[in-house]
Amino acid sequence: MTTQPNNEELERVRMPRTGEVLGVVEQMYGFDRLRVRCRDGFTRNCRIPGRIRKRLWVREGDVVIVRPWAVQGKEKGDIIHRYTAAQLDALRRKGLWE
Repeated sequence: MTTQPNNEELERVRMPRTGEVLGVVEQMYGFDRLRVRCRDGFTRNCRIPGRIRKRLWVREGDVVIVRPWAVQGKEKGDIIHRYTAAQLDALRRKGLWE
C-alpha cells in the first residue's frame, strides 16, 4: 500500500519572477499592512492586495514574495504569495533560502 503525499508537496513551488523579491514578515501593523525585511536589503511597508486578502493569511515570521511598487519601490510593496513549511523546504533544497 502506497501513501499519498499531502497536497502541499504535490503542488509546484512558486518561484520569484523578475521584479519580485523574497522576504520575511517582521511586524503586523493591522488593516492588511505589514513590515517585511526583503532579501535585497530593504525593509518595506507592504500590503495585502484586495484580490487575495481573504485567501492569504500571513503571520510574523512567514516567508513571502514581495512585488515592490513602481513608485517608492524601496519603501513599499505588495505581498503576492506566502510559502508553507513544505514549500519553504523545497526552496531550501533548491538553494534559494537558507
